[in-house]
Amino acid sequence: MATSEHSRHSTRMSWHEFFASQSRVMAARSTCARLAVGCVIVREKRMIASGYNGSIHGDEHCTEVGCKMVDGHCVRAIHAEQNALLQCARFGIATEGADLYVTHLPCLHCTKSLIQAGIKTVYYETAYRPDPYAAELLARAGVPVIQVQSNLALLVQPDGQCSK
Repeated sequence: MATSEHSRHSTRMSWHEFFASQSRVMAARSTCARLAVGCVIVREKRMIASGYNGSIHGDEHCTEVGCKMVDGHCVRAIHAEQNALLQCARFGIATEGADLYVTHLPCLHCTKSLIQAGIKTVYYETAYRPDPYAAELLARAGVPVIQVQSNLALLVQPDGQCSK
């Protein structure tokens, strides 16, 4: 193997870095003015769905008109995890046994949905407002929660060269 080919492969992202990075890319589509969250649902190293937090289809976006706050929460936005699960439901894609990669630790409501949908493992990058009851439910359901790191520095540039 040529040296340049070897060095190119030695900086190859791990699967965890790759899917964590994909969740970060999805977060770039967020229309939430408070926190950009993205996720991907993965089965057998293939992305089967993705989601980001923002308004429902056809509604105004928080980034355009502001958040619709009720009891300290924006009720206009739907969470990234819910968007990805609903994408699976809409298109008839099974989530049983799939993994979830998400930029931020899921909230309690998303946690309950993920457990009910049969998500096998939750991989997250940032622990944002960890909920003790969510952690308890995930543990009771036997769903491991593992912190991973994205690696956007290894993205390939348009000229085919790695950015490192």
